Amino acid sequence: MKPTVSPFTDTTFGAVVTDVDLNTIEPAAWAVIERAFLEHAALVFPGQFLGEAAQVAFGKRFGELEVLRENTDAVQISNKNPDGTFLGAEDLRFKTLRGNEGWHMDSTYMPLAAKAGLLSAIELPSSGGETELADMRAAYDALDEVTLKRISELSAYHSLYASQAKLGYAIETGAAYGYHDKGAPLRPLIKTHPVTGCKVLYIGRHAYRIPGMSDKDAQALLDDLIERSCQGPRVYTHKWKVGDLIIWDNRCVLHRARPYDVAEPRILQATRIAGDPETELAPTGRDERASGFRPSASNR
Repeated sequence: MKPTVSPFTDTTFGAVVTDVDLNTIEPAAWAVIERAFLEHAALVFPGQFLGEAAQVAFGKRFGELEVLRENTDAVQISNKNPDGTFLGAEDLRFKTLRGNEGWHMDSTYMPLAAKAGLLSAIELPSSGGETELADMRAAYDALDEVTLKRISELSAYHSLYASQAKLGYAIETGAAYGYHDKGAPLRPLIKTHPVTGCKVLYIGRHAYRIPGMSDKDAQALLDDLIERSCQGPRVYTHKWKVGDLIIWDNRCVLHRARPYDVAEPRILQATRIAGDPETELAPTGRDERASGFRPSASNR
């Protein structure tokens, strides 16, 4: 039996995929999933209950995995310590979880941005803690001509350290997963999807500085773009059930976590697909200053 792909009816993107066991995927089933991923940009697989090895194997079908933590291909995004206690407000991981509640694309603050992200639910709070996704293809299509003309040639630097600092979570350079100490990557505000050719609004909380603009004006523009883009039919809210798995195309979809009672557990299993260096590699700030490098056509 081939998987059944049921597009969401109230959003501009996304689909639910049923009638498939991700532990055992035949070539014909994989072809359906791969086409659906490119067409719909986000897929929900209810009730899969994948273990770490199975999720890693499924992720590898989409490409090489990004290393999120040494010696493992999947990590738990959790508000609990190994001993079962909950993270404190001053814990770096707690601050990272709170930062994830802002709209973002994964690894745009690294030289090589991610191709896709996968999450599956292991343990959930009694309420809240949803994951929201936003369609940046439709966001681009909704731009008015004035805005489009204003931003068509603009690029922004991306930094995890800067995005956390905006929330009052200043972290020491080099203390977290990021590239700020080696020069922040510079990425265009408008990107061409490398496979579909669609134009995409390439923004998120990690974008923080635009060459040629004051930081204040740049931040105001970036905040306005996020606010206008993440509205109405361009947003999908996934209300988790244990065992669910979702995957989204990081090249054209923003995502964020929603708040929940941090005295209750929320544990998701994460796998990230590395981007293709031909299209997802960006110059860092030092490279930009040293060589005059500009984003190539494939990154625009």
